[in-house]
Amino acid sequence: METQKNQAENPPQPATTSCRKKVKDDATFLEDLKDHIDEFIHASMDEHKTCFQKTIKKMFGLSKAVAEKAEAKEVESHLPLQTAVSD
Repeated sequence: METQKNQAENPPQPATTSCRKKVKDDATFLEDLKDHIDEFIHASMDEHKTCFQKTIKKMFGLSKAVAEKAEAKEVESHLPLQTAVSD
């Protein structure tokens, strides 16, 4: 009974792929930019730190995935040696 009450009070937060929260989907570029700047200015240091860490982890995760994909292919190119003697 208590766990149901706690879950109702604190719903699980959805996983976000970006630290940026889009206010309106149909906002113009300038409105969106203004909202983004306001959000950046008013964010706490902990929010900046968390967002920076998420961004770095995502960047290294993507580079690691690309490197693993390249290693998996292991494509080698061999061109036959051609010699031609012209008179």
